[in-house]
Amino acid sequence: MNRTRLSLFYLATYLPLAGLALLLVPDVAMKLLLSNRTYDDVFPRLAGALLLALGTLVIQIVRYRIEALYSWTVVIRIGLLVVLAALALKSGDPFFAVIFVVVAIGVVLTGWSYYTEWRGGMRAGT
Repeated sequence: MNRTRLSLFYLATYLPLAGLALLLVPDVAMKLLLSNRTYDDVFPRLAGALLLALGTLVIQIVRYRIEALYSWTVVIRIGLLVVLAALALKSGDPFFAVIFVVVAIGVVLTGWSYYTEWRGGMRAGT
């Protein structure tokens, strides 16, 4: 599961960086993520803290090679993609579309890596 682990470096990079940006400079972060709305800074800061916490968990998953959780990082992000698509449609704010694309890239990277390594393991086992 080396390729899958490597694909998680993408997730382990953008979660803490985005988390820190939203937590410390929410207005700048929202502009960088193409938001066309003005939000009170409380919820972006909360989102930043949550992203930072999740990023820390992903870093530990990668660090300790907890392969049992690799597939769950894909499953959870697929659910998140559904929510992000709904929020993008409901709000019309490009912010959610940008986040959707960032998350989708990671889902494709990790999902494809996991699938090919799992499939290779199935072939080797038969």
